[in-house]
Amino acid sequence: MRLAACAEMLFLGLPFAERVRRIADLGFEVEIWDWQTKDLDVLAKTGATFSSMTGYLTGTLADPAGAERLLCTAELSLQRAEQLDCPRLNIHGTGLDDRGLPVVAATEVTPAMWLTAARTLERLAALGERAGRVFTLENLNTAVDHPGTPFAKAADTLALVEAVGSPHLRLNLDLYHAQIGEGNLVELVERALPYVGEIQVADVPGRCEPGTGEIHYPAVAAALRKLGYDGVVALEGWAAGDPEQALTRFREAFEAH
Repeated sequence: MRLAACAEMLFLGLPFAERVRRIADLGFEVEIWDWQTKDLDVLAKTGATFSSMTGYLTGTLADPAGAERLLCTAELSLQRAEQLDCPRLNIHGTGLDDRGLPVVAATEVTPAMWLTAARTLERLAALGERAGRVFTLENLNTAVDHPGTPFAKAADTLALVEAVGSPHLRLNLDLYHAQIGEGNLVELVERALPYVGEIQVADVPGRCEPGTGEIHYPAVAAALRKLGYDGVVALEGWAAGDPEQALTRFREAFEAH
């Protein structure tokens, strides 16, 4: 397994490019979110290996107008991914605001919305195929962080990715969100792994590094090794204290013992 860390959530006292350098210098790949707010030329010169970035600016999967906005901004995102040689671009069921809340909330997901979402994702996968990149659909939790987000559960994102059936659309399987929304993480990993593009982790509650909450991540890591997973596991969480110590605890949870 290759380990990555989210520069949006660690070393918050540093300028963004310095956060990226610090994470890379510690031996991790780097995840970023909204590329609009970054100087990508500066980031490209840091020497970091970028694992993933947000793959759209606005839009939603499940209505035609929102889908067109999502696809247009996904094309822009692919161009920016080329600057950073970033292989994976992350998307959600709908755009999120700066508090993580859905721009278009959904109290109910209808069959028509499922069909529109699947068709949108087919078109998104085609964009990824032409660009040689992979879009990843992330599961979220609606109980704590993202209430009202459609297609939020891991079961929902897995169903959509399976329905599209393209190697250019994979899961961003976020185990922090899955623990809050569904639990039973080892079984979830076993079922979802053939469709996974990347795995994200943080502990529950608090969304900090492994070892600060209730999830026994060494058991998850052992299951991943048993299944032969050799992709990226990314810490998308806050540091409970010192960020370097948080990254050490993250590495220790996923190293073979």
